[in-house]
Amino acid sequence: MAESGTKTPRERYRAQVRAEIKQHAWEQIATAGASALSLNAIAKQMGLSGPALYRYFAGRDELITELVRDAYRSLADTLRAATESSGADITTLAQALRGWALEDPNRYFLVYGTPVPGYHAPDDITVIADEIMRMLLDACTALPSGGPATSFAEHLQEHRRWAEGHPAPPAALHRALVFWTRLHGVLSLEAAGHFAGMGFDPGQLYAAELDELRR
Repeated sequence: MAESGTKTPRERYRAQVRAEIKQHAWEQIATAGASALSLNAIAKQMGLSGPALYRYFAGRDELITELVRDAYRSLADTLRAATESSGADITTLAQALRGWALEDPNRYFLVYGTPVPGYHAPDDITVIADEIMRMLLDACTALPSGGPATSFAEHLQEHRRWAEGHPAPPAALHRALVFWTRLHGVLSLEAAGHFAGMGFDPGQLYAAELDELRR
């Protein structure tokens, strides 16, 4: 048996093949979208039979889950690294989010775009998403209060799941959700190329939205 932390040649080969499958999957997503993902097409590209590929991923949903998990983990690690080096504030998070999104728009849209028909993410995926939102809540809780909480924020305070156990007051929770939805709105349009030819810098629009949120 291999020592702890040391992979056998067979395990290394399996990890290599799984990584190659995921790379082909990303190429398919870039070409036709996640809903058109086909393990049989990937097998053909790799010179494998369909049954051989299914030894590495049991089906389309397992492969999508792996891609989504990688994407969320990448974003969570990016945001955490940014806050550790520059401080946990919303400007740092916003800049890190935009950089991550524009680095690979296909990865961004897999987790924040149109849901893949028939696909349902397992619970461990939402745990990583919750981790991202808790970082945002920490940053929004540290900001001075802009006024009394709205009734909507108070309602969320009772029913939020991703902030379970977090001491965020309703006003901070409301600010975090407004931050998340408004900045994702700008990012989604920019990443999809909808600002092309409009004669302005999307980065400045993003910064202006962030300034409004900080106020």
